[in-house]
This record gives sequence, C-alpha cells and structure tokens, in this order.
Amino acid sequence: MELKMEQKFIDLFDRYTHGGMNRRDFLERLSELAGSSVAATALLPMLENNYAFGAMVSEGDPSIVTGAAEIAPGIMGYLARPKAAGTYPVVFVIHENRGLNPHIKDVTRRVAKEGFIAFGGDFLTAKGGTPADEDKARELIGTLTPQQISAFGTAALDVLVKIAGGNGKVGAVGFCWGGGVVNQLAVSADPNLRAGVAYYGMQPKAGEVPRITAPLMLHYAGIDDRINAGIEDYEAALMANGKLFEAFVYDGVNHAFNNETNAARYNKAAADLAWGRTVGFFRTYLA
Repeated sequence: MELKMEQKFIDLFDRYTHGGMNRRDFLERLSELAGSSVAATALLPMLENNYAFGAMVSEGDPSIVTGAAEIAPGIMGYLARPKAAGTYPVVFVIHENRGLNPHIKDVTRRVAKEGFIAFGGDFLTAKGGTPADEDKARELIGTLTPQQISAFGTAALDVLVKIAGGNGKVGAVGFCWGGGVVNQLAVSADPNLRAGVAYYGMQPKAGEVPRITAPLMLHYAGIDDRINAGIEDYEAALMANGKLFEAFVYDGVNHAFNNETNAARYNKAAADLAWGRTVGFFRTYLA
C-alpha cells in the first residue's frame, strides 16, 4: 500500500508529540484520517523517528572521541571531541522532547566533527536518564519544572566553560524543546553562554528579551504554525532592544526538518543550509 504523506497526517503527529493527545487517541484519529487502521499502520513508520537509519557520523569515526559522560554530579550526557590534541571551542547540544536519543548523539558527533568539543546533555538525568520508549521520555520531559531545566542548563554551562581542552567559550544549540531551552538560557543572561542557536524553538516573553547578551541564530520551518506564531513578537523585541541575532525561515518545510531519522519531516536541503549557517555562526562567535 502506497500512501501520500499529506500535511494533515504530519499536523496530527505534531499535535500528538507536543502533548495535544495521548497515543491511543492519536492512533484512532490517524486511522480516521487515513481511512483505515491498515493505512494508519502503513503511515506510522514514516511519521515516527527511525533510529535504524544510518548515523551521519558513526560512533567509530576515527577523527573524534565519544562516550557517555558525567561532567558534574547530576549532569550526565554524551561527550564528543576531536581526537587531535588542541584547544577547541565548546558547544552544548540540547535535545528535543524525546530526551538524549540516538539522533541527538549523532548531532553531538557532527558538532565534534566540525572542530568543537560537544556535550549532549541529558536533561532527564534526575529522572533516571532518557528511556528508550519515546512516549515515556516525552512524559518525563513534561514533569520537569522551569527551575529544574534552568538549573541543569546553568550547571552544564558552568562546567563546559572550564572543560579540559576547551577555549573557555561555550555556545548552545537546541532543537524543538531544546530550541526553547536555548532561548531561555539566553534570557537568563548567563555570562557563560557566548552564542545560541535555536531550531524551531519556543520563544521567550518579549519582556525577558532585554536581558539577552549572547548573539542568537534562529531557525524556523515554514510549515509550523504552533512555533511561528511567536516569531513576530520575538524579533520585534530583539530589534527594539538592539540585540544581535539572525533569523531564517525555511519555506515549505516542517517542524523538525533537521531530523534525518524522521522520513515525513526531514528536508535535506533545509537541514544542510541551516547546519552550514550554524557551524559558521559558532566559528565566528566562539573562536
């Protein structure tokens, strides 16, 4: 059975993955939209992340060193760094609302491959770490308080600015939920954050924007009404307060367009363009 991946299916999945409904209701609604449970079953593998897809940078890449790391008590995650001796800028990689999964570990390796020390933090450390079950991971993410999220992020930055082999300059890049966390770290005015990149992340309140000190790069998907509703106010506040930022909207692509493990939403052209801009941004501000 061959089914066209219509936008209505992607929109429904986005609603489900961001707390709009439980899995049972999602599957029932998907069956209704697709015309049958058989059709829904055929669509599901394209909507959900498939970590069996080959990683862009393998665990065994000879140019980097990787592994699980607890960089401070209660701050666990995945650390990747260039194998060659030297001093490197540092990037804090912040995951989506599925936690520190194989895709985010791959992104962390990609950052290291570009010449940075990269730490993919697991914001679910205090909850026992990211579980393999994505529904459980999303549920646990939803139990985190703003104070817990901020405390983890700040503690990680405190360590990363002093990490062995680092040059003392730390940036942060986040995706979806993690993009929102990057924005919140920016408004916290943490002096350890030297640059932030938010991929389709929820924006802070306009009244918080004056506190921002780090340059920002903001990536948005053209088809993403939920997140894009906040762009105008955020950009207006950034401009009104003289903040240094760049914002890009990638027309015709969906939320999570950077995630190559998601067949329905990944867009290689947009992902490659955004990635090149991100790497260049960090090389400018973390050198």
